[in-house]
Amino acid sequence: MSVINEQTILERLKGVIDDKSGRNVVDLGIISGLVIKDGNVGFALEINPADANEMEITRKKCEDAVFALDGVASVSAVLTAEQAPPARPQQQTPPPKQPAQKPEVPGVKTIIAVASGKGGVGKSTCAVNIALGLQAQGLTVGMLDADVYGPSLPRMLGLSGKPSSEDGKKLAPKEKWGLKVMSMGFLVEEDTPMIWRGPMIMSALQQMVFDVTWGELDVLVVDMPPGTGDAQLTLAQKVPLAGAVIISTPQDIALIDARKGLNMFKKVDVPVLGIIENMSYFLCPSCGERSDIFGHGGARDTAAELGVDFLGEIPLHMDIRTTSDAGTPITATAPDSKHAEIYRELGRRVYEKITEASGASGPRIVIE
Repeated sequence: MSVINEQTILERLKGVIDDKSGRNVVDLGIISGLVIKDGNVGFALEINPADANEMEITRKKCEDAVFALDGVASVSAVLTAEQAPPARPQQQTPPPKQPAQKPEVPGVKTIIAVASGKGGVGKSTCAVNIALGLQAQGLTVGMLDADVYGPSLPRMLGLSGKPSSEDGKKLAPKEKWGLKVMSMGFLVEEDTPMIWRGPMIMSALQQMVFDVTWGELDVLVVDMPPGTGDAQLTLAQKVPLAGAVIISTPQDIALIDARKGLNMFKKVDVPVLGIIENMSYFLCPSCGERSDIFGHGGARDTAAELGVDFLGEIPLHMDIRTTSDAGTPITATAPDSKHAEIYRELGRRVYEKITEASGASGPRIVIE
């Protein structure tokens, strides 16, 4: 068995050639942060952010090359953008740049995002129950928790423990309530802060999409991080999203941020399937009286103003909150309740919008 050390790994990586320069990745000086521990190897490729699509293929080649060494149990290579790109000879007449094609996720027919312009609007609760509402339409559904800094799906679905990997390169999703699920929350302790810089987050998100054995899925629901930062743009630009659902509460401050999220998707050519108004009104659990605590109808008005569909409204109710906190989502555990009926109807409407967006009789990934 060969000795695994920095020299043997770098020698193996010299066999990986960068297509653009024709040089190997070691001589290019883009390999950094090499770590070896108990047969587990990790390193970064420092790249020009503009080359991220092309270098994703090179990253995978590097992982495969190192994994083939005897004694290597696992390999994790990530793309970062820490150094300035080396100067390249300028062309007098550069060819027109073609839009990058988004790679497909094997076995996954359609990917949709559930997003919000700000935190605290109940986006993850909606995402879980909408996923279960889609499942109620007879679809095979998975969920990706893309909120790396604050993953919540493990708690909301009652899942724990680390995911397994048969080959040391791809992770197997966990399963609960009939959903296949992947989350950064499976890989770190619940109270451990993620202090990663933007490039590390972007690379981790791409790997959680493409390096997971999802199997055959009709729909993969991505629970997006709140806001419109690097993580959101990475998913919108690198993942073949068929559409996005925007979650907002009725008050003006939430709707301002919802507009930002909606406009972000439009800028990267991801169809907005519609807006949902969460916490639309409060139902008293004792008397059933309705109160518009945060106002009412703001999301419907915003949808009409922006020319997108209003998909429905969800009340603020204690049963939705308690089941989410307990890891027993109401659509799965109380399917006969009025709230589960609301989520199933939202699942039906989202499915209709996916079908319309695809222009086919069933959902499919739209490659742009």
